[in-house]
Amino acid sequence: MNPLFSDLALILIVAGIVTIIFKRLKQPLVLGYIVAGALTGPYITFIPTISNVESVEFWGSIGVIFLLFGLGLEFNLKKINKVGGAGFITVFTEVIVMFSVGILVGRILGWSWVTSIFLGGMLSISSTSIIIKAFDDLGIKNKKFTQLVFGALVVEDLVAILILVVLPAIVVSKTFDGVDLAMKIGNLALFLLLWFTVGIFSIPTLFKKFKHYLSDETLIVVSLGLCLMMVVITKNAEISEALGAFVMGSILSGTTQSERIIKLTKPIKDFFGAIFFVSVGMLVDPVAIWQYLPQILIISLAIIIAKPFAATLGLLFSGQTLKIAMLSGVCLCQIGEFSFIIVQMGMEKDVIAGYLYPIIVSVSVITTFITPYWVKLGEPLYNAQGERIAAEIEDISLGGDGEGD
Repeated sequence: MNPLFSDLALILIVAGIVTIIFKRLKQPLVLGYIVAGALTGPYITFIPTISNVESVEFWGSIGVIFLLFGLGLEFNLKKINKVGGAGFITVFTEVIVMFSVGILVGRILGWSWVTSIFLGGMLSISSTSIIIKAFDDLGIKNKKFTQLVFGALVVEDLVAILILVVLPAIVVSKTFDGVDLAMKIGNLALFLLLWFTVGIFSIPTLFKKFKHYLSDETLIVVSLGLCLMMVVITKNAEISEALGAFVMGSILSGTTQSERIIKLTKPIKDFFGAIFFVSVGMLVDPVAIWQYLPQILIISLAIIIAKPFAATLGLLFSGQTLKIAMLSGVCLCQIGEFSFIIVQMGMEKDVIAGYLYPIIVSVSVITTFITPYWVKLGEPLYNAQGERIAAEIEDISLGGDGEGD
């Protein structure tokens, strides 16, 4: 028997058991998959482990493609219009602050400029799935401030795609070349313009013309075929395959069959996404976690403090009240899926050291675990300090004596 079958059977059974336990503990399933990967990976040997990590990593890379394809399917111009200026201002402020914090922390820890820049990218993006899970568990999904958080997450997804494309162009040569970077961004812009122009005008028309022939089976085959075709095209054009999957998902989101495609591809996305997170856990060495524990704690602390502060600041800049800004800001206190993709991309291109991988995964686990407690802490934190801060801000705006003209 091909070892891949026994490996797949092992990781699915272990992942199923672990995620049931995590579901009962009201923890995100993503954490369960990572723990299952660590248990079945090569570093823990007192229980059965997989025999071929490379095969599972390949399946995990397919998981990344389908995760980004699913993200593209749910990403359209209507969502961008709904977000408004608040989402863009919030995310712009947050990304600037967290990139700076990441670079600063990396340099303080003695890491190279390239590793520090990658760290800044990893710290800039929050986890949509973890935040949604926290909102569901706490029963606050329909509150006003959560809608602002969802808007910010939509923009963050767009920024994450941009980071995945631009970051390698900046650091792959380990030196900054402005002309080369401008050429790569220009080529990328032309590529996207071409495909969005062709795709938006041709693919929806074809789907509409042949809609009577598109049974569920045919529709899923055609959709996944187009996704993988775009992945091959972007890979051959030396552009991120993740971007290719996202682009095709975005194009298909404009068709009349978009809702059906989302429904049909969701099980496939969930399956391969689970394998991706399991493969993330497999590469985590417990010895490395202990060895780099101080760095893990420092980065976790920086995220837990700086990200909510940066998001709150951005929301204040966008015109939100201090209470809404604080309640929304504390929700963005973690890193997640895109951080794993960014660190793997850096390792594949051999521009960052391998020790960053277990550090980032461990930081993600810590910040994910803390997220629901931070969300619950938002209102008490405002009640304790927010009213005083708001009063001081109002006093300053009135000239320092608390009285208007």
